[in-house]
Amino acid sequence: ISILSGYIHLQKMDLSCNKINDLSCVSHMPYLVELNVSRNQLTTCFNFKAPKNLREVDFSHNQIQKMQDLSEYHSLTTLLLDYNEIGEIRGLERCHSLSQLGLSHNKLTAIRGLEDLPITILNLSFNQIEKVNGLKTLKKLQRVDLSYNKINSLEGLEGHDLLEEINLEENQVAELKELKWIEDLPLLRVLNLLKNPLQVAAVNRQDPPPEVVAAVDHRIQVLYNIPQPQTVLHSTLPGADEHYPMLVLLGPLAAGKRQLALKICRKFKNSFRFGPCHTTRTAYFGEENRLDYYFISQEVFDKMVKEGEFLVTYKCNGHSYGLARATVESIAREGLATCVHMEIEGVRSLKNTHFKPRYILLVPKDKKNYEEHLRRMGLFSRAQVEEAVARVDLGVKYWKSVNILLNGVKISEICKYFTQWCKVLEICKYFTQWYKNIGNL
Repeated sequence: ISILSGYIHLQKMDLSCNKINDLSCVSHMPYLVELNVSRNQLTTCFNFKAPKNLREVDFSHNQIQKMQDLSEYHSLTTLLLDYNEIGEIRGLERCHSLSQLGLSHNKLTAIRGLEDLPITILNLSFNQIEKVNGLKTLKKLQRVDLSYNKINSLEGLEGHDLLEEINLEENQVAELKELKWIEDLPLLRVLNLLKNPLQVAAVNRQDPPPEVVAAVDHRIQVLYNIPQPQTVLHSTLPGADEHYPMLVLLGPLAAGKRQLALKICRKFKNSFRFGPCHTTRTAYFGEENRLDYYFISQEVFDKMVKEGEFLVTYKCNGHSYGLARATVESIAREGLATCVHMEIEGVRSLKNTHFKPRYILLVPKDKKNYEEHLRRMGLFSRAQVEEAVARVDLGVKYWKSVNILLNGVKISEICKYFTQWCKVLEICKYFTQWYKNIGNL
């Protein structure tokens, strides 16, 4: 193709699908911007004088074994070297405009030579890479394809705040705990782990463990929340590294969690605001819509789930409950901490989210007195009373299992978390007095 040397003003040249093995004519094209020489018989790349503004180059499907020094190619934005015989990434140190790099179907065994490059799209699939340890400085990375390699750990993918898609299909990731490396990626929306030897314990579909039920609930919320913001607005947080403050009260039926939540919010109205959950059950005597709960139908509840309006959902005694995104965000915009009450099932789901609340468990000291108290109220059936009494032990057992049992409530620990939201000594005193006044708890 030496005849092309006379066309010095060429800006775009497509020479794909030929038998070319020499590109020396490109040295005479100083204005070339795009070059496609895929599917030829080239054994070297860039063996020509660098055009000043060369941006997009496709060398895929050739017989190239080594990468050249590309220090002179300052304008290069896209480089495709797929389907070659390259064994090492090199020569890209000064390609400060490179945003897309393709090296799939080569002979790479490690990720090196990409330090501090502005790459957003990286394709290293179908190689022999064993570790993801060369991507740490690629802070602009948005999509990475590492499928069909020999990777067994996700370490190295953490800290990429712009990463949206990860393809790890057909690798050697064997344990789900490897997901810890990517659990804090804020924009991640696509993760492919198909055909990996993941070890997942079988569960009983008819009566799955509570943790599995909670995980399924959380997965549903994540799925429908994708179009929505995933965290409370940063402007509402006390600091850049702080979690949004939330206080959660839990306990069995009529154990006082609703009354305590409302008292806290009235007493410390400049620090807390009560966040009612939505529920499909009917109101008990004395409960008010929008004050105690948002009482809605199952149809409306399901519609809200599909529209991504909930942060947490759970089921208890055959009824659906959910903490709405709008509820928490409206309180957060006022610069206040959210105070809610929920059942243990809700806590299990909440623990799967990015929130880090503080919890208070309210349990009756004497189950017999508690049972008599429920019967005297005359609001619950015999079955509901028996279920409530049984859930006393369930609450204590769960609390011990997560190793956060508050013996008599360690108020100082709770208040330490809210030092930026209320006067610690005042709330400590209030909690202590409140518990003295209700000796049944």
